[in-house]
Amino acid sequence: MTIHSILQGRSGEIFSCTADMSVSQAIEILAEKRIGALPVLDGEKVVGIFSERDVLHCLRKYGHAAMDHVVRDVMTSDVIFVERSKSVMGALSLMTKRRIRHLPVVEDGKLLGFVSIGDLVKYRIDKIESEAAAMRDYIQST
Repeated sequence: MTIHSILQGRSGEIFSCTADMSVSQAIEILAEKRIGALPVLDGEKVVGIFSERDVLHCLRKYGHAAMDHVVRDVMTSDVIFVERSKSVMGALSLMTKRRIRHLPVVEDGKLLGFVSIGDLVKYRIDKIESEAAAMRDYIQST
């Protein structure tokens, strides 16, 4: 089970923002799309992640003036990436150890996808349920 398996089941665009975008514009995307984080792009290169946590830290630090800051000022710039060949369990372990909830999937410097811990847990549960059903069917057929 790899990250590639999760990306295969997806369609549609990857929502993102730029480092020059205002915090209020980025928050608008998060709210409108009902998502928890955005990869921050400079062209095709991921330079950061802007998440709900960044919003909270920004509001605490700047108050109402936070909305006028740019994403670059408040984003998480120490980005951890995975390649699509990474195992789901390896990615889950990485996310747990680093206490992060979102991972950009990057290959050759290009963003291929963006996965959340919820995506990985759902995929793992679906796989376990499928294996359990197959085992029940096998046992009942013997």
